[in-house]
Amino acid sequence: MCDEFTAADAAAGNLTRRGFAAMSGAAAVISAIPGSAGAAGHPGPALVEATVSIPTASGTADAFYVYAAGRTHPGVVLWPDIAGLRDAFKVMARRLAGAGYAVLVVNQYYRNARAPVLTSFADWRTPEGQEKLKPMIAALTSADIASDGAAFVHWLDQQASVDHSRKIATSGYCMGGPFAVRTAAAVPARVGAVASFHGASLVTDKPDSPHRLIAASRASYLFAIARGDDARAPGDKDGLRAAAAAAHRRAEIEVYPAEHGWCVIDTPSYDQAQADRAWARMQALFALL
Repeated sequence: MCDEFTAADAAAGNLTRRGFAAMSGAAAVISAIPGSAGAAGHPGPALVEATVSIPTASGTADAFYVYAAGRTHPGVVLWPDIAGLRDAFKVMARRLAGAGYAVLVVNQYYRNARAPVLTSFADWRTPEGQEKLKPMIAALTSADIASDGAAFVHWLDQQASVDHSRKIATSGYCMGGPFAVRTAAAVPARVGAVASFHGASLVTDKPDSPHRLIAASRASYLFAIARGDDARAPGDKDGLRAAAAAAHRRAEIEVYPAEHGWCVIDTPSYDQAQADRAWARMQALFALL
């Protein structure tokens, strides 16, 4: 799982520490990026945001929803990493909303607690954080994720702020990577793009392995793989390529010179330069919607 990867990288001395020691400055990290909403010298559009409640087959999920006022946008379901919906992902969602999307950041642990379950990735690295989250993680099934993903897409399709003439995208970070693939397979008629960033367990020997679900979708894909993850499982990129080719699905699959978690602004491996590269490729993918 996600923390096992980052811990292994830390032990090897491979992690950068940009942005990790100052989670309180996460918004400043993003606001310094040209083109992001609120960036210095690059004022973004006025954003509308709220915590929303979404009915699912298992109850009511809480989520963070943000979009630019004044027009409709393609919808995006954003699955956070293992530490869940927190301020870091709200900052990242605002940047995406400023680029022209209606972004729903979901709480994958809603069956157990409202977000934030943890306030930062650093909390997950503590014994208390792991004791809190591990039972929640173990209780999540692939069927749960598919059902939730369909509910989130349905909710977006009911919003006046969403451009219903365009397909919906989904993105996922670490454990959220396979969740994004499951969402696309659950609602193939509506999900047109999937972006996975340092996704975990995308290729397994299980019958419902995410790579096998590509054939059940109608989406185009971006799989941005960390170099450490590739070193641990070098065949995964080939499995993803083969599955996408067999399904005749467009897929961009690249190993980045960065460590697991590099795209998330409050992780110890955050790498702004490589995160920007991944962001640009996601923008190119979502432009196809």
